[in-house]
Amino acid sequence: MSPTRTSDVLVVGGGIIGLVTAWRAAQRGLATAVVDPEPGGGAAQVAAGMLAPVTELHHGEQTLLALNLESARRYPSFVAELAELTGLDLGYRACGTLAVALDADDRAELRELHALQRRSGLDSEWLTGRDCRRLEPMLAPGVRGGLRVDGDHQVDPRRLAAALVAACEHAGVVLHRAWAERLTVGRDRATGVVTGAGTALTADHVVLAGGSLSGRLKGVPAEVLPPVRPVKGQVLRLTVPARYAPFLSRTVRAVVRGGQVYLVPRENGELVVGATSEELGWDTTVTAGGVYELLRDAHELVPGITELPLTETRAGLRPGSPDNAPLLGPTELPGLLLATGHHRNGVLLTPVTGDALAHALTTGELPDGARPFTPKRFSLLEQPA
Repeated sequence: MSPTRTSDVLVVGGGIIGLVTAWRAAQRGLATAVVDPEPGGGAAQVAAGMLAPVTELHHGEQTLLALNLESARRYPSFVAELAELTGLDLGYRACGTLAVALDADDRAELRELHALQRRSGLDSEWLTGRDCRRLEPMLAPGVRGGLRVDGDHQVDPRRLAAALVAACEHAGVVLHRAWAERLTVGRDRATGVVTGAGTALTADHVVLAGGSLSGRLKGVPAEVLPPVRPVKGQVLRLTVPARYAPFLSRTVRAVVRGGQVYLVPRENGELVVGATSEELGWDTTVTAGGVYELLRDAHELVPGITELPLTETRAGLRPGSPDNAPLLGPTELPGLLLATGHHRNGVLLTPVTGDALAHALTTGELPDGARPFTPKRFSLLEQPA
């Protein structure tokens, strides 16, 4: 085994969640390291970057809504801080979102969402189909109605990941470009990891932020192993030629035959179309069926999309948890914390996750708003009455 390297905090996983945790920990004066073969990679390279706590609202997720709203509130200052530090443009756009329906059933479902939003105290406006097309002329004539949500915005996750790598380097975070092979435990406490190359990395605290891989790290005791599963998402990227601009002015989402589709226009002319949601284990194959369904639904929503060049197809794995909410903070194993299970909200929850984990690393406790998302909530459920 190679010589040991020691830090105060060792973050396992260099996606945006691991990177923001490491950056915020280093800002608190903690000697911090990240172990990941490709920092800045992972699900952020596939994600569309919608910051949509209102239009992403689902029944039964009111507790998660509060966390999502708080993180969205922090985004402007978070982006400004990162941009000033790194000199990088993160592609943040306060453009708003328009959610529309194409038939009577989808319109009824969208009406239910609007009612849930209003009951939750959220700001959204119901529009007629004509009003929707007035806002976005490229929409299909058959649009039956929609919701205008001016507070749901977007960021470019690839640019965000690059900025977080740069911020970590600026803050003195050590990046170990290797796989974490197994967790090491001594005297009933997490003490570090051993990399695939045999290097022992030790730390006072280990943060497991490996996304969908978080439940596969060897050496983690079964009782604290995060219950995280991979949820496959296929995404397309198209380019809007200058002659078609402006194609869309804001993020457009739709319910098409009961399925979700979204189109996210970037200022650089890229148009992101997604995303499937498939429970297929670790498969990351881009399939003809997935691409067809996305293009078919997007074409029904915006017919002109078939004229655009298709420049990229990708598939990634979201980290899903049993209740589709993140696992944040200390586990039952001293020295081991989790920052995983963000499912479809990883990009949105980046600011609040970094702050919550830094608070937990320095005080031993989660801040009030993050406490409902302790990993211990699942072990409590398993205890007999």
